[in-house]
Amino acid sequence: MNISVVIPLLNEEESLRELHDWIVKVMQSNRFLYEIIFIDDGSTDQSWTVIENLSKENLNVKGIRFQTNYGKSQALHAGFKIAQGDVIITMDADLQDNPDEIPELYNLIIQEKYDLISGWKKKRYDSTIRKNIPSKLFNWAARKTSGLDLNDFNCGLKAYKNEVIKNVDVYGEMHRYIPVLAKNAGFNKIGEKVVQHQARKYGITKFGMERFINGFLDLISIWFLSKFGKRPMHFFGAIGSLMFIIGLFSAAYIGVHKLFYLFYLHKPTILVTDNPWFYISLATMIIGTQFFLAGFLGEIILRTKRDEARYKIKSEVNI
Repeated sequence: MNISVVIPLLNEEESLRELHDWIVKVMQSNRFLYEIIFIDDGSTDQSWTVIENLSKENLNVKGIRFQTNYGKSQALHAGFKIAQGDVIITMDADLQDNPDEIPELYNLIIQEKYDLISGWKKKRYDSTIRKNIPSKLFNWAARKTSGLDLNDFNCGLKAYKNEVIKNVDVYGEMHRYIPVLAKNAGFNKIGEKVVQHQARKYGITKFGMERFINGFLDLISIWFLSKFGKRPMHFFGAIGSLMFIIGLFSAAYIGVHKLFYLFYLHKPTILVTDNPWFYISLATMIIGTQFFLAGFLGEIILRTKRDEARYKIKSEVNI
């Protein structure tokens, strides 16, 4: 199979048939062997009914329906799990991504041997204040933190070599950072292609300003995990040990200073417990010990963690 098109969605009943017909037209005109995987992330409209009807008309259409809304990352995870194509294309269901981009994306993966191609919506039809400016700030921070020279991390239109999506674990809200996850997994040939962005035709956006706040928090998480996720003791243990040593030497200095005044200078001095630096030293040692224990517990959790169900599937079609 040449291409798997993975489409997560939430309440997009109006656009699904039009999107399906557009994708099928592109696939047939290029003679691709394909599958379209719709993942209904807990829609409350008639999206699943539309998917069921499309699957009856076209056996290349597959559908997964979640029990409730689990988020885009979980939807992509479910789609990636069953995708069989040599190249996996992800796109949003709101018709803002253009299926006519698919052949060129496919060629970049197959002929140019890229591991991943990320779309870049250079010209956008979104609100400048609510989306465009926050998006530019977010992408700048992501570039600086990840070391990847991409202009649009959040673009839903991407192409992947099959091997990439089978080796990248998309969880939480990490769908924005799949290129970073891929890089951390050893897939280094990552490119970018300018793609056409279209104004939303139906409905309203499902994302607000909070996605950028969550995005920055996820960016910090992925930076930390990429550096210390496999050995948390390297981070917490180092900080804890350093703080404990500083506290220990400070407390020792206070004690030596007390003895020096009493036995060498024969002068009275304040009690150790009356010295505020004693409590600062004690607190530093306690916090250092806690950091060290956090690293130790992190190592234990890492060795005993089990894969848990991240989502519950209510229905499936053609799978």
